[in-house]
Amino acid sequence: MTGEEFIRAFAQGFGAGDAVALSTLMAEGGTALTLTGQWAEGKDEVATSLAAEFAGIFARARLVTGKGSARSLFPGCFLVRQRFVITGAVDEAGTDIPRIGAVLVAVLGRDGVENLTFSALS
Repeated sequence: MTGEEFIRAFAQGFGAGDAVALSTLMAEGGTALTLTGQWAEGKDEVATSLAAEFAGIFARARLVTGKGSARSLFPGCFLVRQRFVITGAVDEAGTDIPRIGAVLVAVLGRDGVENLTFSALS
């Protein structure tokens, strides 16, 4: 999978609230740091962490793709950086949270994402 293909697949999976689809992008031993600060190791933990976010804070969220880049580091390895804006997030009381600027940084290896960090910008 190229970096550009990964960005599209990530945006589609997040937009659909599909934690399983997003976890399949991960390498078996890959790690992820989610927007809410959850650290997940491996596909199963990534799916569980993202499912909790999609059931809570991001249940009604929409993802708007901004500027990004995907660079080949060497054959079969890409560095992906993508800016997103998230709208429709809610807090524990169901109150709308103002839009969130976020950046996704991922290292893609031959077997999937080795490391994924999705962080809010302030």
